[in-house]
Amino acid sequence: MVDESGPESDHGHVPVLLERCVEILAPALARPGAVLVDGTLGAGGHAERFLTAFPELRLIGLDRDPGALAIAGARLAPFADRIALVHTRYDGIADALAEAGCATTDSIDGVLLDLGVSSMQLDQIDRGFSYSKDAPLDMRMDTDAPLTAAEILNTYDRGALTDILRRFGEEKFAQRIAGLIVEQRQKAPLTTTGELVEIIYRGIPAPARRTGGHPAKRTFQALRIAVNAELDSLSEALPAALAALRPGGRIVVMSYQSLEDRIVKTTFAAATASRSPAGLPIELPGYEPEFSAITRGAERADAEEIERNPRSAPVRLRALQRVAPGNPRRGGKS
Repeated sequence: MVDESGPESDHGHVPVLLERCVEILAPALARPGAVLVDGTLGAGGHAERFLTAFPELRLIGLDRDPGALAIAGARLAPFADRIALVHTRYDGIADALAEAGCATTDSIDGVLLDLGVSSMQLDQIDRGFSYSKDAPLDMRMDTDAPLTAAEILNTYDRGALTDILRRFGEEKFAQRIAGLIVEQRQKAPLTTTGELVEIIYRGIPAPARRTGGHPAKRTFQALRIAVNAELDSLSEALPAALAALRPGGRIVVMSYQSLEDRIVKTTFAAATASRSPAGLPIELPGYEPEFSAITRGAERADAEEIERNPRSAPVRLRALQRVAPGNPRRGGKS
């Protein structure tokens, strides 16, 4: 989860690692008529930079947030003849490609995924993503979706709440917080983020509250992930995105917490591994890895960017390139 402090652009969001994303994807997007899928369009900051830098680029922008699509659509209006904006989660990439007239395999040149909640969403107080302002317990990235944080908190049993807080927030005091939530809702349903923050403060011992950032950070992250099925969406989106890339195509994924990054790391490791049966002394022709790593591990924002945009501090960037048949593997920084 990004930090709840930092500067805003005119559109409520400062794109993270913007120039590094351009640098990595540029070799794949230089082809005339290249297609980039921005699977997390947000306010359109990354998209605007790419469309400006590559005058022949076509962009397919995905976002589950109707408000974000409206803002991005207005921002990207000068490029209207080169963009297609689709209201969907990023695991809907195959359907979005079909809607835009592209094949779902071997058809696009680049994919960008900037995961998690956006600064724009955090700054919209009534969305309920922030623990620093009192607001309705919503946390939906797609405001048309039925499940809210309030429904989870007021209807899930203690065991289910504990599991959500442990799995998605890695909260050590999950069972105690869940118990206090159930106890409180027996008196009256929880309706605001302020009520939840108060419960969290009671559930975490004072010494633990003094370390590790805001005490509510892990619980809010867990609820947001559960409301939006973020990890399931990511697990389904990555294989679809990799399959859609043509040889020479590249993918960049930026994650902001360990659970997301673990999924990206595991998926990318499998994509860059040999497909030859284990134990063979040689790599069988046709069983070479389909992808090569562009980054060595995960890249981070440098001190200058973090000072300019504190919300970039947790970012982990990983990138791959689809290997052309018969070409040797290439690794390292672009």
